[in-house]
Amino acid sequence: MKKFTLFLLPFASLLFGETEEGGEIVYELKKNVSYLDENGRGDPYRTKRCELDLYYPRSKKKFSTVVWFHGGGLRSGERSIPKQLRKQGIAVVAPSYRLFPKAKCPEYLEDAAAAVAWTFLNIPKFGGSQELIFVSGHSAGGYLTSMVGLDKSYLGKHLIDADRIAGLIPFSGHTITHFTPREERGISKKQVVVDKFAPISHLRKEAPPILIITGDRELEMLGRYEENAYFWRMLKVSGHPRASILELEGFDHGGMAAPAFRHLLKFVNRFEN
Repeated sequence: MKKFTLFLLPFASLLFGETEEGGEIVYELKKNVSYLDENGRGDPYRTKRCELDLYYPRSKKKFSTVVWFHGGGLRSGERSIPKQLRKQGIAVVAPSYRLFPKAKCPEYLEDAAAAVAWTFLNIPKFGGSQELIFVSGHSAGGYLTSMVGLDKSYLGKHLIDADRIAGLIPFSGHTITHFTPREERGISKKQVVVDKFAPISHLRKEAPPILIITGDRELEMLGRYEENAYFWRMLKVSGHPRASILELEGFDHGGMAAPAFRHLLKFVNRFEN
């Protein structure tokens, strides 16, 4: 029988103790951590949205970290630590980011990159490995995952090579240009656009390993499985040796996330062993 204890601490920090046969893993949750540098804190909306929560195994060293971006079409949603990623021996960094219509493309992409950069710079302070930083997210979060991992310009502004990411795991993310930046330009969601804001425009054989997960092609959002399947095929054609795709049959766009976490953890575990 596992025991779960919650301790409330000051400074927006929580400790989670999980006692198992053979030892104790202690998890800590730090909330509302700014990932902006001093130059980025002049705008109140940006300051409010550019925060993250960090959940990590305090009693473990060199652990893996998953940066998890929430969904919501780049226009809604709030950060959270998915329950499926808790008590798994890994850290989770859950950022918020600016949203449309208060933010316009590429501001939310810049925020996502800043959160990943924060992770590279800070996770060693908590015991994590810079060599085991993974990026994932659902829907709009999956889109941010692919853009930050494939278009090297965003992390490059922080002097970080995107190829240092251990792996990308987008859940049902756009691989063409997202419908929100299309709407910003008055383009219908049914009109396909592939420009610099499309992950598929940045195919590189040297890109991080990538596991693409979608829901059932018959239940997904408009063309979402098919664009991801084409994305996977073109990654292979470009010479990328470590790209795979998984379709979760019977699950729609919203429902596919819960079962997908198991595959995310298996993917991460391969790099730890």
